[in-house]
Amino acid sequence: MKKFKPTTSSLRFTHISDFSELTKKRPHKPLLSSLRKKGGRNNQGRITTRHRGGGHRRRYRVIDFKRDKFDIPAKVESIEYDPNRSARIALLLYRDGERRYTIAPDGLRKGDVVQSGPGSTIKIGNTLPLSDIPIGMPIFNIELRRGKGGQLVRGAGTGAQILAKEGKFAHIKLPSDEIRLIPLQCLATIGQVSNIEHGTISYGKAGRRRWLGFRPRTRAVAMNPVDHPMGGGEGKASGGRHPCSPDGLLAKGLRTRKKKLSDKYIVKRRK
Repeated sequence: MKKFKPTTSSLRFTHISDFSELTKKRPHKPLLSSLRKKGGRNNQGRITTRHRGGGHRRRYRVIDFKRDKFDIPAKVESIEYDPNRSARIALLLYRDGERRYTIAPDGLRKGDVVQSGPGSTIKIGNTLPLSDIPIGMPIFNIELRRGKGGQLVRGAGTGAQILAKEGKFAHIKLPSDEIRLIPLQCLATIGQVSNIEHGTISYGKAGRRRWLGFRPRTRAVAMNPVDHPMGGGEGKASGGRHPCSPDGLLAKGLRTRKKKLSDKYIVKRRK
């Protein structure tokens, strides 16, 4: 992490990444695509996610979540920054000349060689079926269905753990403490996602949040009754109204998860 001398009020509490692990500033152009901002709006133009908008222009990096080039060694050409995710990404150069981006695990360095597929060695950055990974090993970028690509555990600093193997399924403990059954033929990558200190970042000033595409938040109790259910009242009235969203959906404890077909694979719910 990078700390600053308190020459201004905002710099006094600023803690940001020093990006010392990055080895290249410019991304690989063939793996870039355009990315239009939505400002939190849906296809009808209505705001469905508040406090989004603005921010620096971004290009999307095409990430290989499937890691389906089996038994072909790949050399880590660079560790790069991705503005669209909290983790760092690694540019892999395969022996056949193809380049692909993948999520970089913590400890992966430029020049390392990684591989994917059944029978690969147990080492950081290698992708194997869950059936080949030892119990207790930290993993990330986990598939839910074979061939769909990694969907679970992709955020900075996260890691899951194999608790047991039973029949056709592995018991996986996720970062949320949820324990879930995942088929043994699904792929996962060994290690913990890079940029572990992401959660300790203190941006220091409102402007840095605006660069990232976040707009200001207004406290609900400071609004008028027409704008929010928690607004209004004489003086600083804040009692008698349960915390809720502008639509009246209760916050702080109300479960909003819909029933899904995959619920039967959850052994233990998150807290």
